[in-house]
Amino acid sequence: MQPPPPSAPPPAAFPPPRGPSAPASSPPLGTPGSAPHGPAHAAGPTSATRPLVAAALTTALVTAVSYGAPRDYAGTAVGVAFLAATWWLVLRHDETTIRTHGLSLGGLLEPAPLSARRLLTDGARATGWALLFCAIFFPAFWFGYRLWWSPARPFTFRPAPDPFDEITAQLLVVAIPEEAFFRGYLQTALDRAFPPRLRVLGAVVGPGLLLAAAIFAIGHVLTIRHPARLAVFFPALAFGWLRARTGGVGAPALFHAACNLFSVALARGYGLSP
Repeated sequence: MQPPPPSAPPPAAFPPPRGPSAPASSPPLGTPGSAPHGPAHAAGPTSATRPLVAAALTTALVTAVSYGAPRDYAGTAVGVAFLAATWWLVLRHDETTIRTHGLSLGGLLEPAPLSARRLLTDGARATGWALLFCAIFFPAFWFGYRLWWSPARPFTFRPAPDPFDEITAQLLVVAIPEEAFFRGYLQTALDRAFPPRLRVLGAVVGPGLLLAAAIFAIGHVLTIRHPARLAVFFPALAFGWLRARTGGVGAPALFHAACNLFSVALARGYGLSP
């Protein structure tokens, strides 16, 4: 959600065409297709008030930060704001809470000893899902991108001036903070309020996914006022499905970053951005 350079077309996550272990009797947390677990899961629709208020306050904070911070640091400030909100809502709590919200990241964000085997296994699995989604969606997105922007010249690959900085910024400053909040905290909390019952290709989803995606899109428009920013609702559905299917935010964060990088590469290659 960082502001773009003035000459760039409005970017998006995919612009238009981070205690005790869980009880042994509980189902494994973060398993493919599993719904969130925990005592709040049966709280009913009235429990939607807290996550919706948290989303509104966080969106207001992020919007204010995006306009108030110096331009060169606005993107980083927005990422820090999302991480701060997620820390307050989830990450400052115990291991069970963090796992329930899909924010373990292979154990990196849990208050427990790190297991190299688990880290590598979870990382490989998340990467595999992200690469699969790239293979499925990127060709169609490229076609839609050409139709939407109607570039005046053919595509010519132009590498970023500093590829490492670009990749790390999109992953660590944009994708992980946004996915941690929207898919980690918000979608999980909304799924507790409105239990998902629809199985879609192995993932159990419900209104929580749609609401989180809509709030995600609204936040993008508030930080950069361009109607095309609403189109991030659609990739947010894919991010939400990955969260539901994989049980964590690793895969959606990797796919989110890849979407941003692909979009930037297309804009640069078609001469639509510096």
